Amino acid sequence: MAHIPDGVVSTPILALGALGTLVVLSYGLKKLDTDKIPQTAMLAAVFFISSMITFPVGPSSIHLLFNGLMGLMLGWAAVPAIFVALILQLMFFGYGGLLVLGVNTFNMALPAIVVALCLRPLLLSHLAHGGANSRRYAMIIGAIAGASGIALTTSLLGASLVLSGQEFAPMMKVILATNIPLMIIEGAVTAVVVSFLVRTSPSAFYTPVSN
Repeated sequence: MAHIPDGVVSTPILALGALGTLVVLSYGLKKLDTDKIPQTAMLAAVFFISSMITFPVGPSSIHLLFNGLMGLMLGWAAVPAIFVALILQLMFFGYGGLLVLGVNTFNMALPAIVVALCLRPLLLSHLAHGGANSRRYAMIIGAIAGASGIALTTSLLGASLVLSGQEFAPMMKVILATNIPLMIIEGAVTAVVVSFLVRTSPSAFYTPVSN
């Protein structure tokens, strides 16, 4: 569960989510370089399609997000990519809701920003020092990015629900339990993707210095 539907979270959480999304989206659009628009659109499509790759866990199912990978590759530009993808998911699949769009965007975009600020510089520094052939290092960075993207999104999701009402607290145990396998899966997939790109197309991780 990553998308919160309309009518679940409280009005203050809706307002905070909308405000937070407005702030990070505005900054993300400012940091979106025109040369990176095709790559940003491609990763938005990956984020959109990933929702259809589901894994059954107990009575429910989970799906990939790739917000950690987007943070590594796009930096702040991951925010508008996630925002657009969520709008498309809402339109085509009914995921989430219009009123809660700000909360859902913030919950998935903030982890991408954290990855961009904390892990992306490590990867770029590694590449700058001729580490393009170090598969192990790239896989470690990718695995941490993928797993932390899910972990942070789950934490923000839980905070959004619990702050809206303590009756959601028992639900969090189920959400946390079902997302542990997703952390492992997404960490492994992101590790393989990052390792492959570092070896074949390291320029995919470079964006303007201002990002």
